Amino acid sequence: MDTMDAQAWGIVVGVVILALIAIAALLVYQKRQSHRLEQRFGPEYRRAVNDLGSKTKAESELRAREKRVEKPWKALQGRFVDNPKGVLAEADQLVRDLMLKRGYPMGDFEHRAADISVDHPAVVDHYRAAQAIAARDQRGEADTEALRQAVVHYRALFDELLEVRTPVKPQPAQPMEVRA
Repeated sequence: MDTMDAQAWGIVVGVVILALIAIAALLVYQKRQSHRLEQRFGPEYRRAVNDLGSKTKAESELRAREKRVEKPWKALQGRFVDNPKGVLAEADQLVRDLMLKRGYPMGDFEHRAADISVDHPAVVDHYRAAQAIAARDQRGEADTEALRQAVVHYRALFDELLEVRTPVKPQPAQPMEVRA
């Protein structure tokens, strides 16, 4: 009987330890998610907590925003294999639409790039690189990999214009020759 009691206690202790480990892992995960959202959204995180009255509600709303913003790009990426040129045009239009909604004047490309550089200097190189690839594509000089890279550049700009992601660190854009 003593052996049975010892085994039962051993099992109970093991289950309790596993439960404590699971709870600790969940708490660490939640803390990391909160930190990630706070870093990503910056002052908007605190505003959402204040407006919604709780950290849980605010974080749920911010995660919903992330998913909502992710949808257009997932849809574009899904169509890329079948229609890379069309996706490039859609990505460009998506960025232009967002720029218009954010109040940027929609003059020629150089004017748009100059305006973007005022508020978003870290990503203006992405815009220039995407436009250079689009120009090469119009001349029939861009391969599928270049088109993919252009969509990636547009995505970086789109994310920055929405101001919902961690700011893109300036990366030297590949020098691209744009021929007239």
